[in-house]
Amino acid sequence: MLQSFKKIHIIGIGGIGVSALAKLLSRRGAEVSGSDLVVSDITKELEFDGKRIFIGHSTENVSADCDLVIYSPAVPMDNPERAVARERGILEMSYPEALGELTKEFRTIAVAGTNGKSTTTAMLGLILEEAGFDPTVIVGTKVPSFKHGNMRVGKGGSWLVVEACEYREHFLHLQPEFAVITNIEEDHLDYYRDLAHIKEAFQKFVDKVPEIGRVIFNADDVSCRELVYKNSTSFGIENGEYRAINRISGLGQQTFELWQDNNHLGDIVLQIPGSFNVMNAMAAAVTALSVAVPFGAVQAGLEKFFGVWRRFERVGKFKGADVFSDYGHHPTAIKGTLEAAREFFPDRRLVLCFQPHQHERTKTLFNDFVDSFTGADVLIIPEIFAVAGRTEDLDISARDLVNAIKEKYPTKEIVYAENLSAAEKLLHEFIQPGDVLIIQGAGDVDSLARKITSVQGSVL
Repeated sequence: MLQSFKKIHIIGIGGIGVSALAKLLSRRGAEVSGSDLVVSDITKELEFDGKRIFIGHSTENVSADCDLVIYSPAVPMDNPERAVARERGILEMSYPEALGELTKEFRTIAVAGTNGKSTTTAMLGLILEEAGFDPTVIVGTKVPSFKHGNMRVGKGGSWLVVEACEYREHFLHLQPEFAVITNIEEDHLDYYRDLAHIKEAFQKFVDKVPEIGRVIFNADDVSCRELVYKNSTSFGIENGEYRAINRISGLGQQTFELWQDNNHLGDIVLQIPGSFNVMNAMAAAVTALSVAVPFGAVQAGLEKFFGVWRRFERVGKFKGADVFSDYGHHPTAIKGTLEAAREFFPDRRLVLCFQPHQHERTKTLFNDFVDSFTGADVLIIPEIFAVAGRTEDLDISARDLVNAIKEKYPTKEIVYAENLSAAEKLLHEFIQPGDVLIIQGAGDVDSLARKITSVQGSVL
């Protein structure tokens, strides 16, 4: 269906997932334009790529001959560009709806889960590429190995790998033949009532997988185990048909053995740290094996994976400290990142500058956040990043989080910063040569990492 549209306008084109779809549609022959509220690296990249990008929303941005408008879910119905599309009778689709239409054209693998889905999607895309499957891939981050960053264009392959977002049940628009679930935890509680409600959504998602397909799930995760599957394969460290054992972690690399029941398939080498990345690698490996990828291609694809944008990404040096940027914004992701950093740098001081993302998330997962920072030696917490179009209960502040952490860990160095400028001043004060500085969060805190290092990032 998407191939029939010739002139497509995308509202909110600066989003990481939406921009990937924009790149793909233009390379499939459509003339793509778009708009967003602010200039960003993504909008600049799209403009350099030849797309007409408007900053600000106006009816004039939608050309007279436009035949499809795609909008980010954050764009409200009264947006002037959406309004003029309705007046002219132009078809509108949300980004999840458009992605759903795309999945009908391919043999689709959809990767879902609270944590790890971007990394798993990228890993799986690289494995399928290594195996000659020539996949099309849409991922919610930038992958250094992909020419177009957050998207890979297949040149005739029948496979599509997509990152499936559970927020507001958006992943229910997808039509996967194979589904991957990395884990299921409480999140997006501005929409979901509780964990039971989240599991209901994931159950609907796996129910969409046809009998000829398969669900690959994390058997170490209790919520994953509680779902009902028509046809499934499980993986884990403690549980599952496929298991990882004998993990050896060293500076810059880790290795684990992959077993299927009692059969040792071989060793897998990863260039990225953390037990959580072993789980991501297992999800990608088991999915690839489920679609008949040779194990040698699985090994080769994973060994060539050096990480993705803002997932423990080394961006440079600051005052003699190594600086990493990380997208993690859920308590489990924070814990995993700090554990991984400790594995790689066992004798160095870990300084974490964490920007909470969204007031509602901070409030509903407050106690989990308090418990997630134990691995940091020094902690700087800027004020909460407010998300446009999302529930923002302003009766909570990052200062509340700092006070609660201080009460629980009175000997730790924990400081509140009213904004990123204040956080930058504190980093100048606290950072010492030899430190490992992690700048973490899903908001605009990454700009601080780029600013203080003043160099283009590279992945460790």
